Amino acid sequence: MKKIFASVLIIASTFTISCSQAPTSGEVKSVLGPAIEFEVTEHDFGTIPYGGNGIYEFEFTNSGTEPLILSNVRSSCGCTVPQWPQQPINPSEKASIKVKYDTNRPGKFNKSITVYSNASETPIMLYIKGTVQDKATAAAVE
Repeated sequence: MKKIFASVLIIASTFTISCSQAPTSGEVKSVLGPAIEFEVTEHDFGTIPYGGNGIYEFEFTNSGTEPLILSNVRSSCGCTVPQWPQQPINPSEKASIKVKYDTNRPGKFNKSITVYSNASETPIMLYIKGTVQDKATAAAVE
């Protein structure tokens, strides 16, 4: 009886220890189902000239085990226009959400983009910020 108890205790201990260890470097943490993982969730344009380039791409990876589908991507106002992949993103595949801010609006801006998908951690918020120079300052620099 003591041998059986000792054997069960050893097996249970080994199982508990092997399940509780964190992945070592090089191991990939996988999530069952689709999962969206952004490289960055905020971009600061700094100072942009009036009418300048207000485009940024937020890159992400499907770190899950099933295809990721972005169902909708919305911005906090009409001055920020997002474009996103309409096709499913397979596991381990990378894609991006392109965001264009209207730089014909001088002054500071701080906008949010909401990403809806079939991943469990949804929605996800992305942010852009910066300052657009007024038209006269931008013309003087050129």
